[in-house]
Formats: sequence, structure tokens, C-alpha cells
Amino acid sequence: MGLLSRRALFRRVGGGVGAAVAGGAVALASAPPAGASEVRKAPAGAVGMLYDATKCIGCKACVAECAKVNDLTPDTAPSNGLWQMPADLDVRTKNVIKLYVDEATGESSFVKRQCMHCVDPSCVSGCPFNALHKEPEQGIVAWDSTRCIGCRYCEVACPFEIPKFEWQAFNPKIVKCELCRHILDRDGQPGCTRVCPTGAVIYGGRAALLAEAKQRVVDRPGVYHEGRVYGEHEAGGTQVLYLSHLPFEKLGLPTLSDRALPAGTRHLGGPLGKLVALPIVLYAVFLRFFRRNWKVHEEEVARLKAERGLEEQL
Repeated sequence: MGLLSRRALFRRVGGGVGAAVAGGAVALASAPPAGASEVRKAPAGAVGMLYDATKCIGCKACVAECAKVNDLTPDTAPSNGLWQMPADLDVRTKNVIKLYVDEATGESSFVKRQCMHCVDPSCVSGCPFNALHKEPEQGIVAWDSTRCIGCRYCEVACPFEIPKFEWQAFNPKIVKCELCRHILDRDGQPGCTRVCPTGAVIYGGRAALLAEAKQRVVDRPGVYHEGRVYGEHEAGGTQVLYLSHLPFEKLGLPTLSDRALPAGTRHLGGPLGKLVALPIVLYAVFLRFFRRNWKVHEEEVARLKAERGLEEQL
């Protein structure tokens, strides 16, 4: 191994500090609850979606429309740059259709994945500065860029692994479905539900969607797994509901109790969370200052190298 120049050392130190900060966030998010969590209910005007896997044909019209209305860069990497076909949720994909196939039995099903908009979301309770918050009237879990410090507590806290962090961006975002809240007043529903040709996913009030789901179970006895609506009670309830002819865990939906999960993360949004998040804020300020001055330094190094033909050590 060659000698490590001070320039390379500084780069590694910068990355090491970031890793240490991220590690601290993980440790905090794993801390035991400070106390029991009160039971929270969906607001009276809570909206959401109902996805029925038995109606989905996997056309992915919802994926393309989601990218369009949210100004997302198409994820064409899996198709060698030819087609938009994301393999999973990522910083360019807020909504994805995946396929489950059991090679032994041949049973299969499509499944739509996006933010579940939990009634009592762990990501919200774990966010120290309320960048992720639950809108009081419709219950949409929304993100505020002006409050986010990039700590990624939300990624750790979410049992559905939904929020994604823009690792490659200097001013990164947390990317997740927000039920197209920016177009609801104009279009009346999210892009994905508007273009679904079979009605596999529909939009509406949570109470009405839950009633619709239960009626479908009654109307088609023996079709839906356990005659159950996923999201009615899981993790305290979600505003995105599922019906499936296969076990939900096979579609990638975790098996959760009825208990809301924020009992283990709500303390992160209080004084303790803000105290621990303070070093992250200071690090972000330092990093911005460091990068600005480092750019000036690199330009100077390039100029001296062109003049002298020698590699500077710092």
C-alpha cells in the first residue's frame, strides 16, 4: 500500500465523521422507549389508497405517472438506459410495482409499494426537527426540506423501509410518496390512482376505503387471504390498505402487531433527540464550509501542478 497523502487523509476523515454521525443516529433510534405511547387515531378527513392485488395486471402505468407528476428522473438503469423499470423504491422512484413468483407452486402476484402513510408513523416520531410530519386534516405523511438535517432517523424507524436518502446529492432530499399532495387540489387524486386501467388502486377517504375493502371480502368469499385487510390494524393502522389472494408477507409486507411502533422512537422528536442531533447540524455547517474552501484549494493545486509539474502533498 502506498503512502497516504494529507489530501487523501482529509477526504477519508470527512467520510469517517459522516459515518460516525450516521452511527450515532442508528444507536439513538435503537434506544428503548422513554415511556408508553398514547394510542393515536387517523384524522376525520384522513385520505389514502386501497390496492387490490387480484386486480393488478402489472402494467406499471402508475409508476410512469408517478415519475411524471413528481418530476422524478426516470430510473432506466436496470434496462441499460432504454426503459423506465425500477427494481425497487429509490431516490428516483416513489411508487413501484413488483412481482412475486413462487417457483415451487407457480403462484404469483403483483404488488404495489409506496409510503404507507401510517396513522401513527414511526418516521415522524423519530424526526428531531419535524421535517417529516403528519398533516392534521388528511393525515398525509409529508416532508419539509427546510427542516431536514439529513440525519436519516426516518430510514431507521420505518418498518416498511420506505424513506430513501439522496446519497449522491450535496443538498440531499428524503424521497418518499406524499400522495401527490401538490396536485390533490387540482386533480382530486394522486397520479397513480388516476391512470390505473383496472382500478387495482383507488383513492379516497380511509374510512370509505376500509368499508370498500371489507365489502369486497364479503362479495368474494375465499378469494382474499384470511379475509383480512392489511393496514386496518398493523402498526396502529395505515392509510394505504391492501387486499391480496396470497399471504401478505410473500408480497414483502412485514408481519406487525396492532401496536403503533412510535413508542420506541417518539422520544427522538423531543429535547433528547434535538440534543443528539445538534452535532449533526454542526457537522453539516462544517462540511459546507470545508467543501467551499477545498474547491478553492483544489483549483490552486491544479494551477501549481500545471506550472511546476509536481503533485502537491496538501
